[in-house]
Amino acid sequence: MADQTHRAWLQRAVQLGRDNLASGDGGPFGAVIVDRAGQRIGEGRNCVLRSNDPTAHAEVVAIRQACSAQASHFLAGATLYSSCEPCPMCLSAAYWARIDRIYFAATRHDAAAAGFIDAELYALFEHRQASSMPITRIELPEAAAALSAWSTCPHHRDY
Repeated sequence: MADQTHRAWLQRAVQLGRDNLASGDGGPFGAVIVDRAGQRIGEGRNCVLRSNDPTAHAEVVAIRQACSAQASHFLAGATLYSSCEPCPMCLSAAYWARIDRIYFAATRHDAAAAGFIDAELYALFEHRQASSMPITRIELPEAAAALSAWSTCPHHRDY
């Protein structure tokens, strides 16, 4: 039964992506977030093109919606269903939201074959290639001081 439930949520995510593709609003990606009780608390479609926002991937849109619905930046106990293997940004967003589990349908290789740059990003994070975007650290003592001050800040909250 559980396998059928996961398949059903994944099918919903895939359908969101297909609908999005048909509407011309963005890429063929959809995502659904379900809480531990099995209730949908967020869903999203890729709206990068419509919003001119490169962070508006389906998973991020769904995470934003779910966090708003839960009035929390933590989604512990939640499951993310994605039409495609989450890119490094979406995977990071899911990690920061403390999502418990991710199910996906298409792979990162399928996305690469369709022209998406996920493979370059995965390779960058796996240190198999140099970044096409230079990333340089310039040490500023005040930056570390601001981070240290956070732990004693009166409105400190873990995240």
